[in-house]
Amino acid sequence: MAPAVAAADLLHKAPPSEHQPSSLRRTLLLGILLPVFGFVLINTVVLYRQALAAADTAYDRTLLATAKSLGEQLEVVGEGSSAHIKSSLLYSALEAFEADNRSRLFYRVSGFSGELVSGFEDLPAGPQTMPSQKIYAALVHFYDDEYRGVPVRMAVLLQPVAGLGGQGMATIQVAETLELRETLARQILLDTLWRQAVLVLVIAMVVVLVVQHATRPVRALSHALGARNDNDLAPLPTAGAPRELLPLLDATNQHMLRLAHLLDHQKRFVRDTSHQLRTPLAVLKVQVQSALRGDIEPMQAFEEIGHTVERANELANQMLALAKVEQLREDKTTPCTDWSEVVRDVALDLSALIAERSLDFSLDIAPALVRSHLWSLRELSRNLLHNAIKNTPAESRLAVVLVSDAQTAALTISDSGPGISSNLRERLFQPFSTETGAGTASTGSGLGLAICLGIVRSLNGSIELTNRESHAQVVGLDATVRLPLVL
Repeated sequence: MAPAVAAADLLHKAPPSEHQPSSLRRTLLLGILLPVFGFVLINTVVLYRQALAAADTAYDRTLLATAKSLGEQLEVVGEGSSAHIKSSLLYSALEAFEADNRSRLFYRVSGFSGELVSGFEDLPAGPQTMPSQKIYAALVHFYDDEYRGVPVRMAVLLQPVAGLGGQGMATIQVAETLELRETLARQILLDTLWRQAVLVLVIAMVVVLVVQHATRPVRALSHALGARNDNDLAPLPTAGAPRELLPLLDATNQHMLRLAHLLDHQKRFVRDTSHQLRTPLAVLKVQVQSALRGDIEPMQAFEEIGHTVERANELANQMLALAKVEQLREDKTTPCTDWSEVVRDVALDLSALIAERSLDFSLDIAPALVRSHLWSLRELSRNLLHNAIKNTPAESRLAVVLVSDAQTAALTISDSGPGISSNLRERLFQPFSTETGAGTASTGSGLGLAICLGIVRSLNGSIELTNRESHAQVVGLDATVRLPLVL
């Protein structure tokens, strides 16, 4: 019970996967909506500031009109040095300029020397110098200030005043509290925000619909793949697919084609193996039963059993070699190998067979660097040389030559056998073809040349069998393999 509890604890404490699959739909939505939302946000701020500026301009005109009305009520009294400005304006007259009871107006009129003429004495004085104005022709300046702890908008107007006793420049200040402006600003902000919110919502809905429509082929492809049988490797249809999906579909179809080829090869391998191994196993069973019954001498039975086991072992090894060739064909990390070293090692391994048949053997090789696995080159060279040794009569000539040019390396194995007929040349490369050049059955498994052909094709090379003639008679066979050099 304890191991089960411990396993449950481990599963419970196991951290969740750090790499969650990303959603294409979510990526598209975020990639489209985030920039749109950022643009709308910036646009909202800009529009709000522009609306505030427009509101300030409109209400500043009211302040300017108020200041000018105050200036119209000024007059010069007295003469000479005693001349001064007098105002006949009552504060109640300012009520006409108040938009509503949410804001208040304050004013101050200063005389020629800055003395208070009328208004609020504690209203802060304006700037000493008036900045240049581009909107108003009058000498007026607007700015934000604070009066009695309340923020106000201030207008300062320099008003010329003339009379019989003299003339001069009066300073008129009008301040307005900001309640009305702030209310208008909030209203502008709310109106702007809900319109922008509706715009973002419409854009989001459109994006969702467009993304849903755009990803429909991907969902259809996923559904089609999920509904297939395990062994269905037919190409995916590309008709009507979006142009952006065509590279994915083509790559998928190529991959499925390779998988189908591998699956066919495996099926063929299993079928051929079961068929070819059945015969030697059946023969071996009969030989063992015959030996147990005493039908033949024990030594003769052991010799026959050993010969059958040797043939079965050779067949199994060649079948495995044929399967390994197909695996190496899919390998993209192929090393560089010196072919001449491989040919020399194979010749040494088969030297006992060469000596047994007393062959006139010659080896002429030069370094040749090709891109291949060591096993492939060794199996290729061994099968070709072994076949040549078997087909060469005793005390005849057998030559091995490896030369290179600018692009390829060529291995030629020349035996002194009977050669092959033209209709047999292509059939010899088929698996389990046991015919010899003379048209008789061979004692081998018939996989040697099939293995050679598979290796050569996996290395992007070529192989050919050519009869060598002298005086219109076949005097031997040349097996030539060409492989590209590593440049």
